[in-house]
Amino acid sequence: MQISIQVEAMLNVNWAMWKEMLPRLEETGFATIFRSDHFSLGNPPSTEALELITSMTYAAEHTRKVNIGSLVAPLSVRDPVMLARQAMSIDILSGGRMILGVGSGWNEEEHRHFGYNLGDMHTRMDRLAEGLEVMYRLMRSDEPLTFEGRFTHLHDARLVPRPERPTRLLVGGNGQKRTLPLAARYADIWNCLNETPERFQELSMHLDELLKAEGRTPGDVRRSIMKPLLCYRSQEELRSLLDANRRIGSTPHGSDEEILARLARMDCFLGGPDEVIRYMEGYADAGVEEFVIQWYGLHDLRSLDVFADEVIPHFIGK
Repeated sequence: MQISIQVEAMLNVNWAMWKEMLPRLEETGFATIFRSDHFSLGNPPSTEALELITSMTYAAEHTRKVNIGSLVAPLSVRDPVMLARQAMSIDILSGGRMILGVGSGWNEEEHRHFGYNLGDMHTRMDRLAEGLEVMYRLMRSDEPLTFEGRFTHLHDARLVPRPERPTRLLVGGNGQKRTLPLAARYADIWNCLNETPERFQELSMHLDELLKAEGRTPGDVRRSIMKPLLCYRSQEELRSLLDANRRIGSTPHGSDEEILARLARMDCFLGGPDEVIRYMEGYADAGVEEFVIQWYGLHDLRSLDVFADEVIPHFIGK
């Protein structure tokens, strides 16, 4: 099982931090550095936040071996044609390391602040389905595309330049009625969000059946999960992580107990290296091929040493 990381760059991450963070993340041995795609937090917005595409372009030029990608870019904000074009360009720039993860969008406050129409759940899923079809066809076919949809209208459209191999598509979500069928049709990677190993296995088995119905095989789609997780070796390291979490929000404050309670509400797993390894092994046994850590230690880069020294090596070659 590979281990990757998602950076929530809306949590007071600025350019200086991103530049410092990238080489550390690559050296740690993560398979992929994923980025969320959000505006600032707060009401009104007040946290620093890095825009996805520019930060991925920088990462393409300032890393050498680690994959980079979005987890996920919401099609409620992103135009699928331009997003496909940008992802293909970053893929070429990075030498084939870009993964384009897309989703339907969910943050109502964010859309209201910046004037985007999120829509009801049916609209969101229709927009995602149409956007995925458009991106898939633009990215996988050399033939010009004419398309008349509800959200997108194209006439003899073709994106160039093109990477040597098609840019990988990731579909994120747990919905059995709409999301998993879309993953079965279009995805190279499926990302499940914050489920138990047992529930992940159930959803993965359902995806197997959907893939067969599409004329694909279960091995055509890589299985991944994203979970919030923090690892520490001592009480001093735990206090440092809790202090780092005080700097996440727009109004940093809170006792250790309040921060621990907030992390518990987010279903964040906290533990020492041995506990984390046992926890992650449960997901490997359930068929997870890539465990993506939703990392809330952004403001304590020393915490990466725990993964580099004691967690990632355990899974290499397994």
